Formats: sequence, C-alpha cells, structure tokens
Amino acid sequence: MTFSIVARDSQAGELGIAVQSKFLAVGAVVPWAKAGVGAIATQAWANTSYGPAGLELLASGLSAEETLAQLTSKDDGRPSRQVGIVAVSGPPATYTGDECYPWAGGHVGEHYTCQGNILVGEDTVLAMARTFEQTTGQAQDRPLPLCDRLLAALAAGQAAGGDSRGKQSAALLVVREGGGYSGFNDRFIDLRVDDAPRPIEELQRLLKLHKLYLFPPNPTDILVIDQAIARELQELLTTTGDYQGPVNGTYDDVTRDALRQFSGRENLEERWLEDARIDRVVLEFMRKEVR
Repeated sequence: MTFSIVARDSQAGELGIAVQSKFLAVGAVVPWAKAGVGAIATQAWANTSYGPAGLELLASGLSAEETLAQLTSKDDGRPSRQVGIVAVSGPPATYTGDECYPWAGGHVGEHYTCQGNILVGEDTVLAMARTFEQTTGQAQDRPLPLCDRLLAALAAGQAAGGDSRGKQSAALLVVREGGGYSGFNDRFIDLRVDDAPRPIEELQRLLKLHKLYLFPPNPTDILVIDQAIARELQELLTTTGDYQGPVNGTYDDVTRDALRQFSGRENLEERWLEDARIDRVVLEFMRKEVR
C-alpha cells in the first residue's frame, strides 16, 4: 500500500527517503535514516524494528545487502515485508516478500532503490528510478539537491499509477551531519503530510516553505541594496508598519532595523544579512506578500 525511494547524494553527504501511501501518517512508519550511516524504508506489513535495528547493523560496518539478510532472517513475518536500504557506500538493496499484495516489487540503481506494493503496476517503480537518474540538472549553478530529486521521483511514480487504492499521506526525510536546525542534529529535512487528498503536491508546497525559512542564501542571489532597492524596501516596510521614516532611498540604521524586525517576524532569520545586502528570495517574498 506504499511506494518509496531511498537514495544518497555522496557529494553532499546526504541520505534520504520519499514515500507516499494510502495510509494515515506514512511518515511515522516507513522512513528511517542516520547521517553517515544509511537510510531505510520499511513498508508493506511493516516491521518498524527494521529501522533502528537496520541502522545499527549498517553502523557496525555491514553492507546494505548484509543488513537486509540479517533483518529478514530473524523475522517470521518476512513474507509480508518490503524493505529498501541504502548505505553511505556500496550497492543498495531491496526486498519484497512473496506474500506482499500485487503489484509488488523493487528496482535498484547505483545510488538508490525504489519499491512498492499494492501498486497499479511496475511502471510506478520504473518511473521513480528513471526520474531519479535523469533529474540531476542544475539549480542556480549547483547540482539539484537530493530533496528535489526525491520528490520528482515520487511524483513520477504517482503519475505512472502509484498506489492502486489511492492517495492519503506522504513524507520526505533527508539527513546529513549537522544538517538540523542550528546544527544540533542530522535532520536536514523532515516533512510529513499525514492526511490530504493530494499529499505529494502538499509535500512539495511544504518543501518550498522549508527552503524559504531554513535554507541559507545562495551567493548568486545576494543583492547590494542600492538606492532603488532601499526605496522599495522603505515603501514595503511602511506598508507592514515596520518603518515610519521618510521614503528617501537611503539604507540607514532605521531602515535596517525595520527590515530586521520584519525578517524576524516572518521567520526569515536564516536569510538575514547584516550589511547593506539582501537575499533576492527575501525581496521577492516581500514583493509577493506585502503588496
């Protein structure tokens, strides 16, 4: 009743999972990952112990295939299990028990594994695999982030048929060392849509917000606040009530304080620049939300 993709981006040091299902809160069951160790999707008649136990086995030095063998060999319910495992290196592994409801199966690539059960057909996992391999383009002169590739693959799987019972929930988990809020843990992206008519679309919307609020500025998006931008900021900040001074195009301390106040209220602290510069993303957000 679920389809997922588990993958790694070795260059970025990221591991991640994207999943959708006709099942409430699939993100609370399927995805498990630890930076520097691996990522696991446990589904079908899911054995959630495969998550923490599998990560421990990977951390001990076992490969994805060896970890899979250890997990399933000790589980009498393995005919009803489905699992996808990716370690930080080496071939990924997938397993589909012979009692999983059709269509059920998986596909393994160099840096990912796709799997699903109760699907319309095999095209779902093949579409996910093909899309993940092909969606490597550039995002603002940088490789496309793993999170975007995972969601693109998930959407392609849905477009190819998806869960034969329908749609209900979806989740995206990406980990990397120090990737969590303020660097205190590895949960770089942890987004869940527990119940929605179009869960992938909602997950895509949440990812956009996550990037807005928690991603740092891209150096190519940093603008010098010249007279024209300063005047526009003063006009926008007057509308929001953060600025009460003259609209004269001078980026002085009063204007800077007003912009800082606005940025803090709108949770844009990660994109704040102390000097006379502004993130283009912040300026575009203001243009859209304030006018």
